Order: sequence, then structure tokens, then C-alpha cells
Amino acid sequence: MHPGRRKRTLMTDQSVTKRTPTMTEASPRRRRKEARPAEVLEAALETFARKGFSATRMDDVAARAGIAKGTIYLYYPSKEALFEAVVREYLVENIARAEAALAHPAPTHAERLRRAVGIMGQVILDPRRAALPKLVLADGGMFPEIARFYRREVVGRGLGLLAGIVRAGIAAGEFRPVDPEAAVRLFVSPILITALWQITFSPVEEHSMPPETLLALHADLFLRGLCVSPPEGDR
Repeated sequence: MHPGRRKRTLMTDQSVTKRTPTMTEASPRRRRKEARPAEVLEAALETFARKGFSATRMDDVAARAGIAKGTIYLYYPSKEALFEAVVREYLVENIARAEAALAHPAPTHAERLRRAVGIMGQVILDPRRAALPKLVLADGGMFPEIARFYRREVVGRGLGLLAGIVRAGIAAGEFRPVDPEAAVRLFVSPILITALWQITFSPVEEHSMPPETLLALHADLFLRGLCVSPPEGDR
């Protein structure tokens, strides 16, 4: 081969190599794009927990996520849609885990309710997640669409799961014959109050009480009234 022709061929190959981006060069941009929805939800959770629903602006979320406001709208068309995505990511996932955990056999139905208290306690220990029900209580009157969504996706699903346990306990003769829907509302109410107490009063109390202590006592007292005979741990 003529020397000049060989040189030109090599130069052509090198120029092609320079113009073609490698997978290593492209992957950081691709990873960044794929991570953005998660980053937006994390920023939204922080902002909603700090400012509430009505006071939160999409600009606030964008600034916290370090992106342009227009980028949020690529994934979530409105603040309501963003809030719903946050609830699904950070609360509904807990209900799904609870359904899986409570599906495993337990010695008694009372033990299944104790497990449920432990799972709900994990939410209370995260002040950002615990701020979401407070947000709905505070702003649900002005924004009934978020109240309806939260009632359906979180409250309704959670109450349904607990009512199923109570019904099974009644059918097995372990629990007294009570109204399951009324019983689980009474069961959940102190847990909700504990969550609100944790994010409202505990930060300013001189001696706050660990939520685990309150939840364990609540489970004991509730089961003493529900069980036909003393709960397994009291025998």
C-alpha cells in the first residue's frame, strides 16, 4: 500500500473514533435523567413537610431539587399530581409492606395487630412521613381533592387491612364480636395522634416520650378490650 494512502486511512479512523461518544461518556447524563423523578419526590417531601400543601410552590420544589421548574412538569403536571406521587412513594409503599408482612402466619390475630402497630410506628419515627397526615388535616378542607385521594389510597386501604384482621379474629373466636370498621378506627386514632404529637409538641417538650413506648401501651390496652381471653403476652 502507498504510504500516503495508509496515513490518510489512519487519520480517517481516528476522526471517526473522536466523533463517536462512548457508553461511559453518555451514561452519567442518562443516569442523571433517570434519577430526576426520585430527586423531585425527595425534594417535594421535604418541602411539603416544612411548608404544608397550600404554601408549597413548584418553584420551591425545583430549587430544593436543583432543577428548573419546567423539568418538574415533565413528570408531574400539577402540584396535586406531585403530592399524590409523594404519598404513593412514601406512605402507600408502607401499606404494601404491611400487607406483605401481615400475610405471614402468626400465632394469634392479636400478634398480627401488634405487628401492624410496629409498622405504623416506623412511619411516625420519620418526621417527614409523619408530616403528611398533618398536612392533609390542615389543608384538606381547602383542597378536598387531596383529602379524597388520601382517604382512598392511605386511610381506606389501611383500615381495610386492619378490619380484615379483626374479622378473622372474631371468626376464630379470639376477638369479641364487635363492629370491625368501628374497632379499627378506634385502633388507628391514637396512632395518628401520636404522629401529630411527635412533629408538633415533641420538638418543644423538655422531656418527650418515645413513641415506641406509647404505641406498645396502646396495643396492650386495645387488645385487652378486644380479646375474649387475655392476650398471649399477658397469660
